[in-house]
Amino acid sequence: MKSGFGNTKGIAPTLNPRAKPLKRPSQARAIFTVEAIYEAFVRIWQRDGWSGLTTRAVALEAGVAIGTLYDYFPSKEALLSGYVRHCLEHLLQQVDEQVVQPTDLDWQTRTNRLIRLTCDPVEARQPLFDYELMTLEHQIAEPKHHRRVFQELSQKWREAFAACTDLPVCPSETTIDAWLITAWGGRRYCVSAQPAAAQTAAWLLEIESMICGRLRG
Repeated sequence: MKSGFGNTKGIAPTLNPRAKPLKRPSQARAIFTVEAIYEAFVRIWQRDGWSGLTTRAVALEAGVAIGTLYDYFPSKEALLSGYVRHCLEHLLQQVDEQVVQPTDLDWQTRTNRLIRLTCDPVEARQPLFDYELMTLEHQIAEPKHHRRVFQELSQKWREAFAACTDLPVCPSETTIDAWLITAWGGRRYCVSAQPAAAQTAAWLLEIESMICGRLRG
């Protein structure tokens, strides 16, 4: 088959090995240190931009030795990769704590909360995607990483709808996955296309109306 726009068979981005974190913290002190590094990373990025960000500057801002930072992140790309993973885990934890675990939510409140937490591109508690980050995504993400994110979000959405015990019929896994693709894909496009705030708000309301309408039906 000729190579071209419609043929990506056998083609996958090859990441620099230094673009991957070396290890994940497990002890409380190490977790605290890495979170301080992430906070410094975000502050410097917001202040100086990606081009002005260095691992040495992050270590200085976080108050840790450069060697300590290198124990986890051999490059700023690895730091970006670790930070994105950290934000995704935080998102999954929020969905679990605020949508799946509560026992006093009706199905509509639970569904609206699920959609807002997952899909609102301007959610201040989820500094996961902005336009600049998405332009750098190819440096840290392979197709398998996108698949893993989808699988983890899909599992959490299935748990959320399974928790809706007042629904007459729980939607099928196929339907839930289709809704997630629509919602998560729309969020990513809102970040890349940067529509006006009113347009983004209208899109989010339509996603809620579509899913809740199907559930009522």
